[in-house]
Amino acid sequence: MDNPPQPMAAGGTTHRFLTFRVGADIYALPAQDVAEVIRLPPLARLPQAPAALMGIASLRGATLPVASLRALLGRAAPAARPTPARSAAARAIALRGAAAVGLAVDAVDDLVTIGAAQIEPAEASAAVRPGERLTSVFRFHDDRDLARVLDMPPLLAAAFVPRPRPPRPAVAPGPAQPRLHPSQAASPGGVGERLVTFEAAGQEYGLPIGAVQEIRPLPPSVTALPPDEAVARGVAVHRGRLLPLFALRGLLGLPAQTEGGKGAGKVVVVRVSGHAVGLVVDRMRDVLPADPASVEPVPPVLAARIGGELRIPRLLRAENGRRLVPILDPQTLFREEVMQRLDRREAGDAVPDAAAAAGEMALLVFRLGEDEYALPIGAVDEVVKAAGAVTRIPGTPKFLEGVVNLRGSVLPIIDQRRRFDMPALPPGAPRRIIVVRTDRHRAGIVVDRVTEILRCREDAVDPAPDLAGEPARLVSGILNLEPAGRLILLLDPAELMTRAERGLLDGFAKKRREAR
Repeated sequence: MDNPPQPMAAGGTTHRFLTFRVGADIYALPAQDVAEVIRLPPLARLPQAPAALMGIASLRGATLPVASLRALLGRAAPAARPTPARSAAARAIALRGAAAVGLAVDAVDDLVTIGAAQIEPAEASAAVRPGERLTSVFRFHDDRDLARVLDMPPLLAAAFVPRPRPPRPAVAPGPAQPRLHPSQAASPGGVGERLVTFEAAGQEYGLPIGAVQEIRPLPPSVTALPPDEAVARGVAVHRGRLLPLFALRGLLGLPAQTEGGKGAGKVVVVRVSGHAVGLVVDRMRDVLPADPASVEPVPPVLAARIGGELRIPRLLRAENGRRLVPILDPQTLFREEVMQRLDRREAGDAVPDAAAAAGEMALLVFRLGEDEYALPIGAVDEVVKAAGAVTRIPGTPKFLEGVVNLRGSVLPIIDQRRRFDMPALPPGAPRRIIVVRTDRHRAGIVVDRVTEILRCREDAVDPAPDLAGEPARLVSGILNLEPAGRLILLLDPAELMTRAERGLLDGFAKKRREAR
C-alpha cells in the first residue's frame, strides 16, 4: 500500500487515506502508513500492560501488539481493560514502522483519494477533541463527512512509555542454561533429583526430569497400527519425525482407557536407546524434588512377584510417606522385543541427546484463565497442589497470600491472578503452586493448572514488544506456535516480584534468621 502523492489533472496533488470508524466518528491514516487490514485475531493478554494494549496477536509467524484505538483516544472506561469488539465489522489495522502495532477499530470504511486543497491542518480546525492527536482533517463524500487524520507516533508514545530493561544475570545457577537434559536432573537446590509426575489409571508415577524430553497434549490425529500389540497406540508426527506412541497403562498392565477418554491425555516424550518414544498418560501432575533419603528400592519380595525390579525400580516417599510415587526407568520400561525393534530402526531416526538439546530450551507451561504462560524449567524447583493453611503476613500486598510450611521450609506464596489483575477463581477450585527459585529468592506462585513441559528452539522465542513498557521486564519473550494457534508468554522469574516485594522478602528472611 505504498502510495506516494499522485498528480491531479489540474496540476495539483492527491493523497490516499484509509478511513475507519470509532463509534460515530471517522478517522483516517495515510495509506503508506498501513501495512494491512485484518479481522480481529485471537489475542494473548499481556499482564500489567498499559490500559490501551488489548494483547498480542500472531500475524504470519510474527507477533503484533494490538491496541484499542478507543482507549488510545481516552474513550474507554479507565478501570476496565479493553476487550476485542465482537461485531463482524471490527478490524485491526496493522501499521508500518519499527514499532509495528495493530489498531483495533469498530469498522474500516474506504480507501479514498483526497486532493491536497481539501486537506486542512489540524491547528486551523475546530474539530480537534480532547485526547486526539491529529495532523490534519479533510471533508469528503461531497463534504458530508469529516475525517480526522491521526498523528500516531505521539498518540502511541503517550500510552506506551518505553522503559529500558536493565541487564540481569541468568536465573539458572552455574553455567547450565534452562534446557532439559540429564545434566539438569539435580534440583536447583543441589539436593537429589527432580521428578516429573503424571497419572495413569488413577495412580501417580514419576520419571527423572532429565529423562523427559517434553510433555505435550495427545495429538488429535494418531495413526493406529495393526492391533498386534496391546500397548502400542500408533504413531504421530512430532517435530518432523514419526513418534511411536505406547500406552503407559498397557506397559504396566493397568486397565485400558475407556472409549470416551481416548481423545484426552498427554504424551510424555522420552528417549530410549537414542530414539524418541511417546508414553501416553492420562494427565500431568507435578514436578517434585526427590531427596535421596526419601527414595527407596521396591521391596525385593514384591519386585520378585510383579517384575517391579524392571519397570518400577524405586519409590519416592513424598509428604512424609503419605504419597508414594513409583519411579519409572524408561530404559527398562519396554519388553525386550520392543527394545530390539527400536535398536533395529534406521540410524537416521536416532538423534543423540546432545544434538537434540543444542540450541533448545525447556519450558514449564501453565494457564491462568485462557492465557498461557511459561517459565524456564531450570528456574522451577517443583510443582505441588495448592493445599494446606496459608499464614497471612500483615501489611503485605494483596497478591502476597502469605507463607506456607513446605517440608520444613517457610515459602512465600504469590497469587498470580491477583498479580496480573485477574478475577479470583471460585472457592474450592483446584490450583497448583509452582516453586520458583531466582538468584536470591524462592517463592511459590499460584496458577490455575500446569499443562505441559515444552521444548523449543531458543531462536523461536520472539522478544516482548517494546510498546509494552513495564511488562517488557516481566515478559522476557513470546513463543508463537502459529500452526496450533497458540501464543505463550515466557515470564522472567526474576521479575515475578517487583523491587518492593523482593525487598519485603529480604526483610522477612532476615527476621527468620535472627529468630533462630
